[in-house]
Amino acid sequence: MEIYQATLEDLEGVSNLFNMYRMFYEQAEDFEGAKAYIKKRIESKESVIFVVKDKEKYLGFTQLYPTFSSISMKRAWILNDLYVEVAARKKGVAQMLLHKAKAYAIETGAKGISLSTAVENHSAQRLYEKNGYIQNSQFYQYELTLT
Repeated sequence: MEIYQATLEDLEGVSNLFNMYRMFYEQAEDFEGAKAYIKKRIESKESVIFVVKDKEKYLGFTQLYPTFSSISMKRAWILNDLYVEVAARKKGVAQMLLHKAKAYAIETGAKGISLSTAVENHSAQRLYEKNGYIQNSQFYQYELTLT
């Protein structure tokens, strides 16, 4: 298995994983929409996507979005998406992605990485906690949904 930062050469494979990720969160299948979305993120450098492949098979990806911490006056990253294909689960793919995201955050001088996951996604919660992520008890998170 190899892990690296995705480029436009990986568009089809990453878009397929992204489409499956969205369906995992009960969104309608939309490969073309997923492809357009991922293409825009890569071309405009609005996110950083790491992908794990085994030969030519795409197994998983994570997508990081940049943000900033005013308090620490440093960059921070939002780990917005992490998905591993069902057949590749429990084989260390998610662990590889988390290690790569952490290494990238350190390399870019970031304060840290934040993420959210579904309340019922207990396996993801265990993985994140095993990797040193702690559930925030200091701040409440609020959202304003516009669409």
